[in-house]
Amino acid sequence: MTKETIKALIEAGLPGAQVTVRGEDGTHFEADVICAEFAGKLPLAQHRMVYATLGERMGREIHALQLKTRAA
Repeated sequence: MTKETIKALIEAGLPGAQVTVRGEDGTHFEADVICAEFAGKLPLAQHRMVYATLGERMGREIHALQLKTRAA
């Protein structure tokens, strides 16, 4: 898995989101996601929305993903 693929998956699942992904080892990543859809939602709900864009890849191709999320 690449950081570019993760970025594309999150952007496809959360249209209009501003996404930055870091991680060079292919399994551990950090992502900053800014999205208008996060407005009024608690951080846990925001993180679940991001994880939903990645589906079954979490825990398989993506071993760890540290998230920072906020509403646009």
